[in-house]
This record gives sequence, C-alpha cells and structure tokens, in this order.
Amino acid sequence: MNRDIYQEPLVSRYTSRDMQELFSEKTKFTTWRKCWVALAEAEYELGLTDIITQEMIDEMRANVTNIDFDVAAAKEKEIRHDVMAHVYEFGTKCPKAEGIIHLGATSQFVVCNTDLTVQKKAIDLVRKSVLKVISNLAKFCLEFKDLPTLGFTHYQPAQPTTVGKRNTLYIQDLIMDLEYLDSFLDQVKARGAKGTVGTQATFLELYNGDNQKVRDLDALVSKKLGFDSSFAVTGQTYPRKLDMKLSETLAGIGASAHKFAVDLRLLSNLKVQEEPFAKQQTGSSAMAYKRNPMRSERMTGLSRKLMGLPANFAATFSNQWFERTLDDSAIRRMDIPQAFLLTDAILKLYINITSQMVVFPKQVERHLRMELPFMSTEKILMEAVAQGESRQEMHEVVKEHSLAAGKVVKEDGLDNDLLERLAKDDRIPFSLDELNDLVGDYSQFTGRASAQTDEYILEVVVPLLAERESQMGEVDSSLSV
Repeated sequence: MNRDIYQEPLVSRYTSRDMQELFSEKTKFTTWRKCWVALAEAEYELGLTDIITQEMIDEMRANVTNIDFDVAAAKEKEIRHDVMAHVYEFGTKCPKAEGIIHLGATSQFVVCNTDLTVQKKAIDLVRKSVLKVISNLAKFCLEFKDLPTLGFTHYQPAQPTTVGKRNTLYIQDLIMDLEYLDSFLDQVKARGAKGTVGTQATFLELYNGDNQKVRDLDALVSKKLGFDSSFAVTGQTYPRKLDMKLSETLAGIGASAHKFAVDLRLLSNLKVQEEPFAKQQTGSSAMAYKRNPMRSERMTGLSRKLMGLPANFAATFSNQWFERTLDDSAIRRMDIPQAFLLTDAILKLYINITSQMVVFPKQVERHLRMELPFMSTEKILMEAVAQGESRQEMHEVVKEHSLAAGKVVKEDGLDNDLLERLAKDDRIPFSLDELNDLVGDYSQFTGRASAQTDEYILEVVVPLLAERESQMGEVDSSLSV
C-alpha cells in the first residue's frame, strides 16, 4: 500500500476480494479483449473470411490476458483515448490480427458490453450475500421464536412480540430486495454490435448491405459474451436508464440494512440484544466499559452513502442528450463500482453480525415486567366486567391508577406499581395475587407471534433457500472489525 496518497476505504478496509477483483483494471481490460475476440469470431463466422482468418482469431485469443499496462498507459497519455490505447497495445501482442482488432466497432462496444458483463457477475455476488443473511436470520428467528419481548410503536412500549417474530420483518425486506435483483437481471441485455450511434451503419457496409447478416452479427456477438439477447435499439451506449434502476435496486438493499442496523443500535442501548463483541475489542478510547455497536453504526453510514447514489444515476440518465454525451463517463467510473462495493461492504457486515447476534433474556424480561402491568389493563377490565362490574367505572379506576403509576416511574424513577395500587383499591374486585395470576405468562400477550414465525420460516424462507441453493455458493462471513 502506498501511504503517501489517498486510499479508497471501500477497498482498503471494507469489501471482499471477489468484488474488488470484478472492478479491477485487469478484469476490465481482459474483458475488453474478450469483446474484441467475440466480435472477430462472429464476423469471421458470418462470412468476413477475406478479411479475418482463424489464425488472427487464435492469436487474439492467446493474448487476452497478456497486457502491458505501462505501454497502454503511455499510449493513452499520448492520444488521450483509453480504448484506442488498448487497441494499440493489443495490436503489439497480435501483429497478425492488428489490422482487424475493433473492426467496425465504436469504443462503447467494449465499454458497454464489459460494464454489463461485470454487473451481471457482481449481482451474482450480491445475491449470494443476501441469501446468506436471510439464512442467518432464519436460524436466529427459529431459535428465539418463543422469547417474548417488548414491542414498540413510535419507539414507545406497545404490545409484546417475540424476538424471532421481529427478525422475520428483516427477512421479508431482504426477500423483496432479492426479487428486485431478479427483476433487474431480467432487464440486463448486451449492447451487442450496434455501431457508433446505434444504427449499425459500419457493419452494414462490411456486409455489403445485408441487413440479416448484421442482425445475426449482433445476436452472435451477444451470445458469445454470455447474454441471451441484446437491447433491440441503442444510441451510442446501452440505455443509462438501466444504470438508474441498478442504483435503485442496490440502494434498496442499503435501506433494508440501514433499518436493521438502526434497530440493533436501539436494542443495544436497551441492553437486550447486541452485535458480536470480540474478546479483545475496544469499545471506547476513554470509556473502557463501553460495548459500542460499531459494526451496526458502520452499516448505517455505508447504507446512507449507498441510498444517496440514485440521484446521481437519475441525473446522468436524464442528461444523455440524443444519442449520448460524455458527461456520463467520469461519474460512472466512480459510481457503478462504488454502488457495488458499498453493497458488498454492507452485506459482509450484515452476514457477520447475524452470524453471532447476542440476546439477553433476563434483560428482555426486565423491560417486559416494567411495562406489562399497563398492557394487562384491558384483560383486567374484561375480567372485572365478567364479575359484574361496570366497564366504564372500572375504566376510570384503572386510568386513575395507571396515570399515577406512570408518574412515579417517570418522575421518581421507581418501579411500576400499578398492580399494587389496583389491589389496594376496594373498587377493584381482585387481590394482588389474583391480579398477578391474571397477568400470568408473558407469552399470552404475544398473540400468534411464535406461530407466525414458524409459518413464515418453514413455509416461505426454507423453500426459498432450497430453491436458490445453487445461487448461494460459499459466502465468506469473516470480516476484519
């Protein structure tokens, strides 16, 4: 590492080697060469045998990875054109084929087809990571499906749920993200061989006006590059609308991760659930006791950056005048790799956190115990009515004591003594023991949370993971934190 110049933290600190390699110079320029080989092969197979020979194609194929980056960089500095610099450098390795490299093509033939090729592979990596997070969360949900915990609305205590049920919500968000990834992939096509402004004029000239041959060339090149089809029409580039949809899809994953990370940070403050904390980890330079949710905080920050990128892509797409303007080039060089690297970094954290999340049942119970008397008031009302009391009169009595108990908790910092207050009031037809029996087991207040968790994991998530087993592969959940 050169410590004298700025280093991109996404590469030096946060992302996987696999994603870094996909957006490397080596991957880009070797894929450019694969595009040139595919074009030459297709042109040869479709009849340009008087210009292109099999020997030329073999020579090109043999030198796909044989790149002198210094020569290419020097040539680019001289002519200020990266594609032509690499055409020149490729030609130095392929003297027999030098004259037919890039035949009939425009720069965006290699740039666009390469971008689309790399994006398909990057989405495969993203999808693997999303599936791994879903798998981790599914195990966690089943483990804690029966553990009652305080629910919140407006971040105020609400009816109890279970720890497992709460985490099914995060899975559901990710499954939606997964479906959006699938939908995006369905829209990805090759740019193919479209020519300078998308009219295929040069290729039509090469094939002496034979429209069908030019159509066949476009389809054959796309197939050789690993695509089922190409965009039916383009300008000079593939439609930048696709980039906009890509950024929105990845930003959706960022939003899902952000929601999870913020919730975990709030739970960490309540001391009921935490991210993993390494044995030698330091939470604070000044406060040695602290267990800061550093990974969740990092997820929040990275997600915030990712969620902000779609505006750039929308502006780039909407400013592509007519067939194309070059103001898309510099920003796309940064934003497309960054969008994938951010997504990769976020998901690596998500995998890491969900693989070893910690729950503190006693602390969960403590929070429930503090709030449960308030939540049990409706049941107390119903039981009092069943014994012949007036519902309206009982409501006023319960409200009176609830407000008083709440004031003691907030102003004096004392425990919730609502049940004791009700038991001492002669208007309430229950003793303290009877009230405690009415409140009973916390699980009676969680409704179908446990059953819903079982149903969702076993009927939705498990079949989904089984169906997508081939997409999961091996996901490295290790992370330097």
